[in-house]
Amino acid sequence: MQILTWQSLSDTEKDQALARSPMAQSQHVEHDVSQIINTVINQGDQALFDYSQQFDGVSLNNIKLNETAIRHACDNLDDTLKTAIKQAMDNIERFHRAQTFQGVDIEAAGIRCELRSESIEKVGLYIPGGSAPLISTVMMLALPAKIAGCQQRVLVSPPPIDDAIIYAANACGIEEIYQVGGAQAIAALAFGTESVPQVDKIFGPGNRFVTEAKRSVSQDNRCTVSIDMPAGPSEVLVIADGLANPDFVAADLLSQAEHGPDSQVILVTDCNTLAKAVNLALESQLAQLSRIDIATQALSSSRSIIVDNLDEAVKVSNRYGPEHLIIQTQAPRALLQNIRAAGSIFLGAYTPESVGDYASGTNHVLPTYGYSRTVSSLSLADFCRRFTVQELTAQGLAHLGGTVMTLANAEQLDAHKNAIAIRLASLTTS
Repeated sequence: MQILTWQSLSDTEKDQALARSPMAQSQHVEHDVSQIINTVINQGDQALFDYSQQFDGVSLNNIKLNETAIRHACDNLDDTLKTAIKQAMDNIERFHRAQTFQGVDIEAAGIRCELRSESIEKVGLYIPGGSAPLISTVMMLALPAKIAGCQQRVLVSPPPIDDAIIYAANACGIEEIYQVGGAQAIAALAFGTESVPQVDKIFGPGNRFVTEAKRSVSQDNRCTVSIDMPAGPSEVLVIADGLANPDFVAADLLSQAEHGPDSQVILVTDCNTLAKAVNLALESQLAQLSRIDIATQALSSSRSIIVDNLDEAVKVSNRYGPEHLIIQTQAPRALLQNIRAAGSIFLGAYTPESVGDYASGTNHVLPTYGYSRTVSSLSLADFCRRFTVQELTAQGLAHLGGTVMTLANAEQLDAHKNAIAIRLASLTTS
């Protein structure tokens, strides 16, 4: 990777050093996705069949998997993989059950206010499956949806769906599995087709076409669907000091680079010697990867940044706002308190990003493109909606009424004021 010295860069060059991969910003994507969405709206299932043939090279007879196909896929799976899925599910379920909403109910002077939560009724779960079957994403989406109590949980994934995805979905309680991927899958979930039901909210990561489709449908006044977050190509930033193991750092960088050619990895370190050692380790490990071509393309938009000290490394990281942040320093928790923008954080030499991707228990659906400054990692709360309740007694209204009328009068909203006044008048005459 290219090695840059942060202090020697101009402000413009610093922005360029932290710029995302240009592959993630194709000007043609928005136009292409818009056409796909409109075609799905107008042609329904037929559009899904046609796009599956065009984009996936698969000729489908049915979009929805039947029980026989699901059972057959589950029977095909190796017991070792089933055991691994079970352990990962246990950890993910434990962490997400611990997030169960605790309501708020307070009362004072006849004024009672509550904060309640209820599950979103219909959710669509998008599982990438093009270049690699993301079994882990099934668990990250399906388990929270089940724990939250979402009544209808619809899973979509590009055909042919890998047996492991089907098994994991079945193990997580998913009963509706549809063979459709890409922007057309997002359109089907947002608007519905003859086979695919319309949902209230869409979850899941994907490539730039999926990301653009999610953004587009969430802003389309022809439907009322919402989305979890902007979640596109994967990215990682590693903060490392001079005592970090360069082989560990290189392995972590490559674990994200192999996701896709538009993924991005960045090393920020106060040690030039480490940066050079990491580059050597990258060359050695890269040659051993089955996805060497993909990782090589990702590394072309990646870089190492040399800073004066670790405090500055934290500032660079916060400016970038990485999806994944790995801190491989002698005292990683000392830096944690100053981190302001990261989707998920991995502390210490023995906490590779891979554990969060699969089985530590935290969710791996995370904001990218710097959205981690304002958007949180996926949690149980995302599968629910929160709402408030208020209830006043007559005494409560008498206590609060004057304040409300004064404020309403200041805003020149007479009807608001009258809604209080007419009730207070009734109290004096009763």
